[in-house]
Amino acid sequence: MFSLSGLESGIVLERISSSVEVVAGLLAIAITVVAIVVELAANRYTPRITQLFLSESINRVVLGFFVLTTVVCLWLSAVPEKSLGYPRGALLLAMGMVTACLFALLPYFAFLFRFLAPRNIIARIRAQALDAAPRSRETAIEAVAELEDIARRARQQRDRGIAMAAVEALDEVMKDSLEITKDLPAAWFALDRELLRDPDFVALAPASRREIEEQGLWFETKIFRQYLSLFEESLGVDRDLGNLIALNTREVSGSHRAHKPALSDLCIKFFNSYLRCAIRKGEMRSAYYVLHQYRGMAEDLLRDGNAEGARRIAQHMRYYGHFAFETGQSFLLEVVANDLAVLVECAAESAVDEVDALVREFLEVDRESRLREGEEESRLRGVRRAQVKLATFFMERGELGRARQIWQDMKVERLERLRAVREELESDQPEAYWEFTDRGSNFAYLSPARRAHLPEFFSWFEVH
Repeated sequence: MFSLSGLESGIVLERISSSVEVVAGLLAIAITVVAIVVELAANRYTPRITQLFLSESINRVVLGFFVLTTVVCLWLSAVPEKSLGYPRGALLLAMGMVTACLFALLPYFAFLFRFLAPRNIIARIRAQALDAAPRSRETAIEAVAELEDIARRARQQRDRGIAMAAVEALDEVMKDSLEITKDLPAAWFALDRELLRDPDFVALAPASRREIEEQGLWFETKIFRQYLSLFEESLGVDRDLGNLIALNTREVSGSHRAHKPALSDLCIKFFNSYLRCAIRKGEMRSAYYVLHQYRGMAEDLLRDGNAEGARRIAQHMRYYGHFAFETGQSFLLEVVANDLAVLVECAAESAVDEVDALVREFLEVDRESRLREGEEESRLRGVRRAQVKLATFFMERGELGRARQIWQDMKVERLERLRAVREELESDQPEAYWEFTDRGSNFAYLSPARRAHLPEFFSWFEVH
């Protein structure tokens, strides 16, 4: 302070002029960096990043302070020398503001890069969707569309982690919105003219519109439509993304089933749509995993006492197994047979009334009037193997009547195929499949306790 006391006004103005050049350069650097990184992020993920950037108060404060410092220094340097009444104060003000800008520059850049990190952008859009949902349906819909857009762009750029993070955010928006909106007035759930202009609703048949409105599930339907679009695009390209969508569909079905039972019906419809998309595109691996989650949803319904819903899923699984077989993807028929066998076991252990109905659905899988012979021998043998495994399950429980029901269905089977099934099940197979798969189970495995019932079961065929 004492060293500044002798400064003349001319020297003060020269130093303030130098400060103007410094702070103008800082402002140019800051604006250039911000413009480049924001534009790159917006082009890569979503244009909404620009809006998020402008709405963030820290960005406005920091850049505004840089501009203010430049303007103050500019005006101070333009003051005539004789009119500068407090040269030391003017210099201290200018240097203080310039110093603050210099100290703030690097921390601000660090904040900027953290702000533009894709996962942070996803979290902000998710938060905005949930915050806006009760007040503005349009804002919530825009946020959902932006999350789907981020997932799509990330998948196209092979950024699997970001794509899966966006799908998870959609899942969280759906689950949290079910809690947020359950006490909202009926007007929020109405499919009015404005909502019907949305691309996901504009082509809906009147009956479908009424059903969605009566169930109060337009927002969930909107998110599921994004799921279906992403699932179809992921087929053959990013199976993990499709697997995550199937998993999330199962989980959301169970998370709010108590106060929104119609949600399970909606999940069933979209599971069926996933299966049809996968089978049509010949993506057996994706269909294989979707069936696993679909069966898991049926098991969840059984545990919740909704045996009728589980039986409906069994019917759909059988249908898509036949559909896959007819399109040359016979492996999926074997998968359906094994999944239905597991579902029947779960029903029996849960002591529900639908066990016999599920057994009948299970036995429909192998109706040979619908199947081709010869080239599909190994797959038909896989279906019979699943039936024998289920029969041994009932025999172990002492339910010989149901085991006999399976035998009745199999007794017309060719002896060669029965012998092959018996040899396969009597062999020492590992419980876990010998390759890494999402399921990890080996369809040919039979526990030693149940294997002990094979001789008795096959004695009914007089096969030796």
